[in-house]
Amino acid sequence: MTEEKPKSQQDVLFEHAPLPGQEKPAEEPKVEAPQFPVWTDNKARFIMVYLRYFVLLTKHGTYIDGFAGPQAESDETESWSAKMVLGSEPQWIKHLHLCDASRNQIVRLEALKKVQPIRDTKGRKLYRKIHIYHGDFNVVIDEILASGNISQKQATFCLLDQRTFECHWKTLEKLANYKKKPQNKIELFYFLANGWLERALAALRDTDVLQRWWGRDDWTALREMSRDERRDALVARFKRDLGYKSVKAWPIYERQNGGAVMYYMIHATDHPEAPKFMSRAYRRAVYPLEPIEQLKFELESESKGPQTQPPAPLDTKCSA
Repeated sequence: MTEEKPKSQQDVLFEHAPLPGQEKPAEEPKVEAPQFPVWTDNKARFIMVYLRYFVLLTKHGTYIDGFAGPQAESDETESWSAKMVLGSEPQWIKHLHLCDASRNQIVRLEALKKVQPIRDTKGRKLYRKIHIYHGDFNVVIDEILASGNISQKQATFCLLDQRTFECHWKTLEKLANYKKKPQNKIELFYFLANGWLERALAALRDTDVLQRWWGRDDWTALREMSRDERRDALVARFKRDLGYKSVKAWPIYERQNGGAVMYYMIHATDHPEAPKFMSRAYRRAVYPLEPIEQLKFELESESKGPQTQPPAPLDTKCSA
């Protein structure tokens, strides 16, 4: 008789039985490995490049940004996701919902909205609406989802660029459950702090914050996990508890030549093409943007054969 092995901390997190009728998670699609790292200064560009690819496929879209104010002091920066998305072409995203809890950030968002063009670069009128919300995104999300601006068939993306523990698990559930089958769920771009998460977990005294963030009372096990285990635990919950078909954690590094992983951008999607587009966006985030016609051709033919080698990355000396 063999001795039963003791449960690890990660086993404890996953011992919950599947809910009745809950489907087995789909097999994760394979994607091409990246050649160069994406670092913190490029994470907004990474998001913008992905959305650029995706709207070329969908021809429409809705963008939600739960923590939309710029993280840099200057507005003239490529680290501001909302600004990068608004300026990306083709400008086919029809509704943009931008939220922030800071009054100073709302002032900057309103100024950004005011300078947006009413026509695209070809002179065509832009039919899009920019909605700005001042408040806690975990509360505001109810207003956004009840606004009537997000149809069941509309391709919808939600960026959750939290500092550490700001996004509640119940908010993720609301986003994941908004659309009904057979429609694809709202795509999530969820930033998991990695570079300082141990310190934050150890220093936090208000345990209700962790309870709301993790959404279960077994959050104490997170303190005993390695960084890789915490990342994998969150990815597994996005697939099992939120029901996404594909969930991948993309590393965002400290600096241009690598260094420590500061964040993981967890991409959760139901769309079969999305993991491939995200892989391409990660590989292309440090390159010049492709011309639209070239990009259309490459996206259509990408799955038919090997890609040509891209040009040298912008301002980088990274090796493959």
